[in-house]
Amino acid sequence: MRTSTFALVFGIIYLLVGFLGLIPAMLAPPPLDAPPTRFTPLYGYLLGLFPVNLLHTGVHLAIGMWGLAAWSGATSSVLYARGLAIIYGVLAVMGLVPALNTVFGLIPLHGHDIWLHAGTAAIAAYFGWRRAAVQADRRSNVSDRRQRTAPVARERRAALGDRRRDYMPA
Repeated sequence: MRTSTFALVFGIIYLLVGFLGLIPAMLAPPPLDAPPTRFTPLYGYLLGLFPVNLLHTGVHLAIGMWGLAAWSGATSSVLYARGLAIIYGVLAVMGLVPALNTVFGLIPLHGHDIWLHAGTAAIAAYFGWRRAAVQADRRSNVSDRRQRTAPVARERRAALGDRRRDYMPA
C-alpha cells in the first residue's frame, strides 16, 4: 500500500469516528470508576468502548481532514504518517500516566483508547519511515536535474541535415 492510500484510509476512518462521536445515540454513559473530566459536552464511551468528548471528537475530525488533504496532495502523505505516529504515540503514553490520562481534565485518553492510539502510532510509523516512503519523499523534494544544453540548429534537431546528405536526386 502506498503512503497516500494509507492517508486516505486513515483519514476516512478518523472522519467516521469523529462523526460517530457527534451522535449522542452512539455514546454510552461513562462508568462510575472512569476518571473525571472537566469538559463534559458529549462525554461518553463511543460504541461502549472508547472514551470521547467533544474535544476528542474534534481531534478525530481534524486528523481525518488532514488525512484527506494528504491523500489529495495538498500536504505530504509521508509527513501525515510521521505526524500521526508521533502524535498518537504521545497520546498513548499520556493515557498510561494517571495524571495525564484526561489531558488535565479536557480529553479522556484512558481505557481502550490507549491500545487504539498505540496501534495507530505503530501503523503510521511503518508508513512514515519505511524505505519506499523515504525514497519517494526524497524524489519529490529534488528539483529538475536536467542540464541545460547549448542551442542546436533546427536542422540538426530534426535530423534534416542527415537526410539531405543521403538524398540523391534522380
